[in-house]
Amino acid sequence: MAIDPKIIRFIHKHHQFTLATVANNMPWTANCFYVYMELENKLIFTTSVDTRHGREMEAWQRVAGNISLETNVIGKIQGLQFTGLAVLLEDDELSRAKNAYIKRFPVAMLMETTLWAVIPDHYKLTDNRLGFGKKLIWDQEADNQANQ
Repeated sequence: MAIDPKIIRFIHKHHQFTLATVANNMPWTANCFYVYMELENKLIFTTSVDTRHGREMEAWQRVAGNISLETNVIGKIQGLQFTGLAVLLEDDELSRAKNAYIKRFPVAMLMETTLWAVIPDHYKLTDNRLGFGKKLIWDQEADNQANQ
């Protein structure tokens, strides 16, 4: 069960997600610019390890997030929820991710960047354009089982 192309197109179409972290049973959210590396299925973003969400991701890698289309028209509502692991990028992965991030956000070339990746394990896209409340779901575990 591959990721539905509608999910992939939605992720590529946008550039900002809300990231949710948690520490000591206290949730936190942060808005981050991202670039999607489709072949690796990774959402690349930058944040300092000194931010609250950076510290929380270092302590607990499980994160959740949301990418949404802002609209007042109920029939056009679209939003993607995801869960996954947040990892600090290093070495070869860092170089490829940095190139992709700077290509999407050239201003990042001028700043000190600490790049992270969310490695999603679950996507749920709600797309009312396909029918009210229509959901497209991809789950890594189900995908793995289907491919065995």
